[in-house]
Amino acid sequence: METSVVTIKGQVVIPKKIRFALHIKKGTQVHFQARNGEIVLKPLTPEYFEKFAGILGSGGKATKSLLGERANDRKREAY
Repeated sequence: METSVVTIKGQVVIPKKIRFALHIKKGTQVHFQARNGEIVLKPLTPEYFEKFAGILGSGGKATKSLLGERANDRKREAY
């Protein structure tokens, strides 16, 4: 069992073992969801978005567009 402590600002450290297993790196965006009294955290990695490729019948164009927008956002944040 991996544990962490919540800071006064509500921050927690995701244990290294879990970050490594889920490919969470500096700058990875995450999604939080409250479900049945639990907190579900999902990393929004390219693999996460690739799972949705084709569900809209667009041949993955929506996924490519989202990933392109994220890359552009990162470039703007770097400046």
